[in-house]
Amino acid sequence: MVDAQLTARSLDALLGEWRGDGAHYQALADRIRLLVLDGRIPIDTRLPAERDLAGYLDLSRTTVTAAYRELREAGFVDSVRGSGSVARLPGPVLTAAPPIGGDGMLDFTKAALPAAASLPAAARAAAEELPHFLPDSGYDPVGLPHLREAIAARYRERGLPTEAGQILVTVGAQQAIALIARTFLGRGDRALVEMPTYPHATESLRLAGARLVPVTVTAAAAGPHAVGESSFSFTGASGGGVGDGWDVDAVEETIRRANPALAYLIPDFHNPTGASMSPETRTRVMAAAAAQGTIVVGDETTADLDIDRVGNPLPIAAYGVRDAGDAPVILIGSASKSLWGGLRIGWIRADRPLIRKLIAAKPATDLGTPILEQLVVARMLPQMREIVEERRGQLRAGRESVRRLLASHFPDWTMPALDGGLAAWVGIGAPVSSALALGARNHGLLIAAGPRFGLDGAFERFLRIPITYSEEDTARALTALSRTWASSLHTPHPYPYPDPAALADVV
Repeated sequence: MVDAQLTARSLDALLGEWRGDGAHYQALADRIRLLVLDGRIPIDTRLPAERDLAGYLDLSRTTVTAAYRELREAGFVDSVRGSGSVARLPGPVLTAAPPIGGDGMLDFTKAALPAAASLPAAARAAAEELPHFLPDSGYDPVGLPHLREAIAARYRERGLPTEAGQILVTVGAQQAIALIARTFLGRGDRALVEMPTYPHATESLRLAGARLVPVTVTAAAAGPHAVGESSFSFTGASGGGVGDGWDVDAVEETIRRANPALAYLIPDFHNPTGASMSPETRTRVMAAAAAQGTIVVGDETTADLDIDRVGNPLPIAAYGVRDAGDAPVILIGSASKSLWGGLRIGWIRADRPLIRKLIAAKPATDLGTPILEQLVVARMLPQMREIVEERRGQLRAGRESVRRLLASHFPDWTMPALDGGLAAWVGIGAPVSSALALGARNHGLLIAAGPRFGLDGAFERFLRIPITYSEEDTARALTALSRTWASSLHTPHPYPYPDPAALADVV
């Protein structure tokens, strides 16, 4: 089914400076292919007719025909009767990401750590434990009892009383987000989201039929780990003097005015800004949500990734006033950020009535969470203090590498103070983030542009740079960006985008 049509004028704006020294048809095909891979041209979008595009780009129709043929043979374009040429993604492109290092692309779109050192031993022990579970069917829609207890114990260690019956194990945090959205949102309901934010979350909310209501989060400007003459501001300062990145007055007003059914928040080491809510902000947000009956969804997938944050706030659920008028609070956790991305184990923590609703809804899309991976995570969670210390050292080293290399390559860029999380939300000073990300591909680097984390093409002046890679790979990435930077200044990406929903496809 064709969802949208791209005009010749819109495609020209997306293409930017695409002509090179080689054949025009090849250069045009290569740029359109990159736009499809980058999500700028959504799948199932009808491309301009060959005659229209040739006229707008001042090319011969033969050149455009050859470019479309090249794309068709590579699987990026399909001919649909009555619809012309339609954008597609060939399956093999997405099944195997390019390797890091060697002759492959350096993939900085993923802000993720390598596996924790204790994972191989835990995996071997779990494999030995697995035969005890083989006589059963293997379908586990709720989660292994001892894993749920280990997750509950982790919450208790963090100061939030929790029982195993309040835990539902999922296939990663992304399934948890989608399950919550599908269960508690109806078509047309409003959902409050931070801007910028994790793109796959907004995608899940939209798929559930929600209308998104944004509130702004900004990164910290000052501190021992900031770089450059920053233009960031503490918008939270107007909200009761909190100064943590959230304008609490604006959040409270938005909740009162919009009356959202659900609020999706990342209170700890926010993705992508790195900001963390202060206890005062958590208290006020929870009170505002309770007054309107808004369900608060706290995404805590990055909560364990502390480097040197001053203070240790409790989970946001601990700041609610537990009375009959309090709003429901749902927390999301994951093993993928702190243990390893290949462990697709997440969980939901909520009151028992909410957990029962989620359990009832889960089989519609999933009949069970992998047993072996649950056994691995159950063995690793009791070691979280040691794992957190290991991660702290890795992230501190990564942060310092990014800070130092940014100062060397881009002294005018601004890296905010960063006391945890997986990436830095870097201000690049010009609205060219998309052009920079596209151009970097020609120098062997894949990186997520700022608009990936916003709505309607916002955040072109920002770039998310992971702090999870080795100094060698970070140096390669910054070198690729520096080689691309000058040309990107002359080819800013257009705003607004023809389809903002296309910006959500990023890790």
